[in-house]
Amino acid sequence: MQKNIVFMGTPSYATTILKELLKSFNILALYTQEDKAVGRKQILTPSHTKAFLMQNFPSIPIFTPKNLKDESITRQIDSLKPDFIIVAAYGKILPKSILNLAPCINLHASLLPKYRGASPIQSAILNAEEKSGVCTMLMDEGLDTGAILQSQECDIKNKNSEEVFELLANLAANLCVDTLLNFHKLIPLPQDENQATFCKKIKKEDGLIEFNNAREIYQKFLAFFTWPGIFLENGLKILDLEFLDDKKHSMIGEILKLEKESFLLACQMGTLRIKKLQASGKKPIDARSYLNGKRLKNGDCLR
Repeated sequence: MQKNIVFMGTPSYATTILKELLKSFNILALYTQEDKAVGRKQILTPSHTKAFLMQNFPSIPIFTPKNLKDESITRQIDSLKPDFIIVAAYGKILPKSILNLAPCINLHASLLPKYRGASPIQSAILNAEEKSGVCTMLMDEGLDTGAILQSQECDIKNKNSEEVFELLANLAANLCVDTLLNFHKLIPLPQDENQATFCKKIKKEDGLIEFNNAREIYQKFLAFFTWPGIFLENGLKILDLEFLDDKKHSMIGEILKLEKESFLLACQMGTLRIKKLQASGKKPIDARSYLNGKRLKNGDCLR
């Protein structure tokens, strides 16, 4: 018998999982975040999952509740009679009243108990993890503390956040289907609280850098590739770079060598190849052209 699913998710990561579930299961409804004002013109824009369903499966109901603790939301979900509630980057905590309606399975983008919280992918990249993965987890009232049903590992070394999001979304989609098909055979494994780590929500100011540690800047560049990017205090954005070495330098921010479209830059610890820049209010240009425009040369400091 085909399983009935209530799906809760918001970004493209969730859409990838939803697409795979639609092939094998009956999606009763989508619960997602409210439409948000986007861009300079503040255009009201639906979530990625909502936009996908509206265009491709307009008959599936979509709900955007402000508060899941509202008893009417619990009654609404209960009336749908779901066999499972699947949650993928929804952005809201499920209250006990909803957790009690059906098995609630979360697709978390880390190898729990590491990186519980809002930014598991970015945090793993920031910490230069070479391996990450996804878990299917039986949800409880805690923050990513539920028992693990299944997990799958993958290599994320030198991958940026956009690449890792796509990789983990595809892994999560396949893992979710496998978990649902084999749910009654699986033995939930409690997480080891002694190994738990937590990650915070990313803020724009997290992208601010100083030329102290080249390797840390490189990891920030990878982690914040999609948003917020990395930038200097004067608003200059570094759109593309390459980590070269951990060599110590006496002059921080010094331009070490000019290249055809790039240049080498000294950090207190390490060297970077700067490849593309964008000044505040300007278009992106190759790094060498930026230096030419500022009349900067070898031995000068980037500004």
